[in-house]
Amino acid sequence: MPHTFGHLIAGKEVASATTFESRNASDLADVVGVFPEATREQVREACIVAREAFKIWSKTPAPIRGEVIGRLGDAFVREKDALARLVTREMGKTFKEARGSVQEVIDTCRFFQSEGRRLYGQTVPSEFSNKELSTYRRPLGVVGMITASNFPLAVPSWKIVPALLAGNAIVWKPSSDASAVAYAFGKLIEEAGVPAGVVNIVFGGGRGAAGSFLIDMMDEGLLNKFAFTGSTAVGRVIGEVAGRNLLHPTLELGGKNPLVVMRDADLDNAVQGALFSAFATGGQRCTSAGNVIVDAPIYDEFAKRFLAAVAEIRIGDPNQVTDVLYGPFINERFFEDWVAHYDVGVADGATLLHGRKRITPDNLPLGWVGTDPEAAYYGWPTVWGDVRPGMKLFQNEVFGPTINLVRVDGIDEAIDVANAVDYGLSSAIYTMNRDWAFQFKDRIEAGMTSINNTTVGAEAHLPFGGVKGSGNGTRESGIWVLESYTYWHAVNDDVSGKLQLAQMDTAYAEPKGAVDVASLV
Repeated sequence: MPHTFGHLIAGKEVASATTFESRNASDLADVVGVFPEATREQVREACIVAREAFKIWSKTPAPIRGEVIGRLGDAFVREKDALARLVTREMGKTFKEARGSVQEVIDTCRFFQSEGRRLYGQTVPSEFSNKELSTYRRPLGVVGMITASNFPLAVPSWKIVPALLAGNAIVWKPSSDASAVAYAFGKLIEEAGVPAGVVNIVFGGGRGAAGSFLIDMMDEGLLNKFAFTGSTAVGRVIGEVAGRNLLHPTLELGGKNPLVVMRDADLDNAVQGALFSAFATGGQRCTSAGNVIVDAPIYDEFAKRFLAAVAEIRIGDPNQVTDVLYGPFINERFFEDWVAHYDVGVADGATLLHGRKRITPDNLPLGWVGTDPEAAYYGWPTVWGDVRPGMKLFQNEVFGPTINLVRVDGIDEAIDVANAVDYGLSSAIYTMNRDWAFQFKDRIEAGMTSINNTTVGAEAHLPFGGVKGSGNGTRESGIWVLESYTYWHAVNDDVSGKLQLAQMDTAYAEPKGAVDVASLV
């Protein structure tokens, strides 16, 4: 019998009358765990608990909070392989990628452990004698968080770790497709010594369920900040609610990321980079490449090499085969949305170069190495040609193993085409020409750019986020994320014992009269 879990509220497991099952993405008959579906009242209670816990946690010295974050990192080191296996089982990421995502949590903890001793303010000279000016970082309060299923440990850590380090309390609603992973994360947070009630986890669905209830808590005045990773459509809803409550949310949203291959590129390197950018995690990444934009002189050769590589992609259950490039869709909804894009491509007039929708026993790609393709939702690696700006296929995010090939002529058209989408998250260019590389990084409309590398990947000390439809200018990771979880408090300390009015009583030095420089020589 699968284990039944509870919400983690105030350090206790809390049940709900309604439950749901989290299943193995690669074997839908395998139930990973049974989880409670949070009610509105339970979400509200978690927020109230967090508000009380904030009063204590925010007064804990920042270096001590940093030490707790360090212990959390130690726990992730100890449990690295076990956590990676759980990620692989629950949401279908390959074991290699899953281990990498756990390492991202470790890196994040290591970085922010030391930031507990560097939550610096400034001392500022005053206009007056006997007066000191200074600034302090202060925590915001209670942070509501909703995260996606494709990076069920790494992405939550980008939010949870700096928010805790800064002194905030948290109510987190993880993806229902990664509930067991989130529960394990929560128990390791407890082990590290985070006090009860500082981090509360409520499980459940999104629209009309726990996710919506948590968003509504902004209108009830129970949240001081909201952080979200997911679709642009949901991000806009959160942004509207946050805006009317004068909150500044962190929104990490979708992407239609361009990967440019110029005529002088190392084609073998570019092919491998495009392959991983398009198909890692089965294309279920916000940073996955959406359009491979290829310079005309090498378009045909690139397409030939790329399609040959695509035909050899190894696909299967990552719990059984360690060297697959990707496994199943995370859930049926993602799969159905992906299948629908085939009709869009045909209607657009694009040419289907590779791909035949769902993998079944009678419809196996060359690289299939699994046992039963119908045990889950597996999709063919799909490549479209003759794609142009203006097509829906070019413009819209396709969250699955699909990539478009787009022909351009020269660096100027390549950059114009790369920018011709409503998103601006990640980008990449393959070229040996330093001027072209400079032009690309200078003119691209994106939050992140790689030169001779993939559109995917992040490091814990570099800012992560996008522009346009990919976000609202906030950033995750590195020192920059602290701006999202603190506010600046300015203090002036006057010890003069008298009223001193800035700009009015200031004894500025008066000029003594103009000097006629010409008369001096």
